[in-house]
Amino acid sequence: MLSRPLRSLATPLTAFVAAALLASDAQAIFGGDIVLTENGFVQGSSTDTTRSFLGIPYAAPPVADLRWMPPQPAQSWQGVRDATAFASHCPQPATPFGVASATEDCLYLNVYAPNRKVHGWPILRPVMVWFHGGALYLGESDDYGPERLLDGEVVVVTVNYRLGELGFLAHPALSAESSYGGSGNYGIMDQQAALRWVKRNIARFGGDPRNVTIFGESAGGLSVHTHLASPESKRLFRRAIIQSGAYALDQPPLAVAEAGGQAFAAAAGCSDQSASCLRSLPVATILANQPGNTIPNLDGFVLPQTIRSALASGAFNRVPVIEGTTHDEWRLFVALDELAAGLVPLAPEDYVDAISSTLGVDAATAGFLATLYPLASYPSPSVALGALGTDAIFACNSRVSLGLLSAHVPTFAYEFDDPDAPQRILPPILSFPLGAFHSSELQFLFDLSGTPSFDFLSQDRQSLADDMTRYWTQFAWLGNPNWFQTPFWPRYRTESDRFLSLAPTTGPVVTTQFAADHQCDFWTPPAP
Repeated sequence: MLSRPLRSLATPLTAFVAAALLASDAQAIFGGDIVLTENGFVQGSSTDTTRSFLGIPYAAPPVADLRWMPPQPAQSWQGVRDATAFASHCPQPATPFGVASATEDCLYLNVYAPNRKVHGWPILRPVMVWFHGGALYLGESDDYGPERLLDGEVVVVTVNYRLGELGFLAHPALSAESSYGGSGNYGIMDQQAALRWVKRNIARFGGDPRNVTIFGESAGGLSVHTHLASPESKRLFRRAIIQSGAYALDQPPLAVAEAGGQAFAAAAGCSDQSASCLRSLPVATILANQPGNTIPNLDGFVLPQTIRSALASGAFNRVPVIEGTTHDEWRLFVALDELAAGLVPLAPEDYVDAISSTLGVDAATAGFLATLYPLASYPSPSVALGALGTDAIFACNSRVSLGLLSAHVPTFAYEFDDPDAPQRILPPILSFPLGAFHSSELQFLFDLSGTPSFDFLSQDRQSLADDMTRYWTQFAWLGNPNWFQTPFWPRYRTESDRFLSLAPTTGPVVTTQFAADHQCDFWTPPAP
């Protein structure tokens, strides 16, 4: 188990008093499983180590006239609301990454807190708010058990937010209704509403509303990037952790997103392109006609400029940042294609076409890229394509983001590099190893889908997981991941280009080979 270093010096004396007043009143009357929120009492559950409050509404159900509207305040309730079971998550099809749902009433969050005082003191703990991944059209909050993070004396909040076209549809008819002349990005607005709820309510759960860290993986990491760039997220968080989230540093203009929305409306049966027709569509129709991977757009409100532009200019919410990737991100997506093809491996003669499809480039460009990632250098075409996709889409974009951020804020870079990371997502009959695949680091931080991750981790992996949870939670406390129990993690600077490699065989070690390993001088050549 992680030790819990005394951090009382990091929390002002006033925080002691605030915690005692805000967190103990309800407990003194009702016991520790009942807490008063702004909308009413909630009753959670507890174990010897953890207090859990599940399915708390942070906004009104976005149904009927509230579909494709900014989130509205949740309604209050009488009596004590049961908070011992997860609420519905947002509509999505069934996939290996999310359970099917057709319920638009889905704007709920979960609060987890240690069931103890910090070394006997009623200290307000840092809060870590988790945004799940899933390409902004899949996923749910209830897959991430944070018990190991709680050992670092933090409060963890996991959030559902609107997904797919229900969360990100931009359309001229919706833009015409809005006060800012834009549309889309409703899922990001949901996350902002959740962060405002945290600010107003988390002290009663023992969390410090002035010390909030947002973190997320994949689309959750992109969400964190978006909050860094969004003026509407100002002062809603104090630190940020981005895991595999730099794959979309540039967002489309509103007009481009609206054109995509018009194509969706026509396909879904709204030939008149009206807001009333869109709001009358059944959820099943929306899910059947929406595209897959989703990104925010430049709506002029949530995002007035791209993430890249905001970071480059310094016009972003300046907080300390951890950002990183996994060594073999794209192998997961190659594996999904193999699975969709009936477990038929990528053939050598199809390699160039696969590059063209992956990056959206013409055949000549794909042929050139194949010479940079020659099949002779890899054990299979699938591994070669995985390396190319990793470098072009994830790794080198993350390094760009790190360089832009580090010019303005304390920034820490990592790469998760377990070459044989355990996986429970896909059948174990693929033609190639997944390596340190996209999302493989999550099992080192969370118990996934309610199953303890550490039942199948070796001792060296458990040690690495301990180090990672120490780094993440220490960063939440002080904005610096370093503590005497872990190897030193230096700040990222472009001139030194130092990453912390997180591998089970070596433990955390500093490396300067990231750019060379991922051919970043080709994908993101240095400025002249």
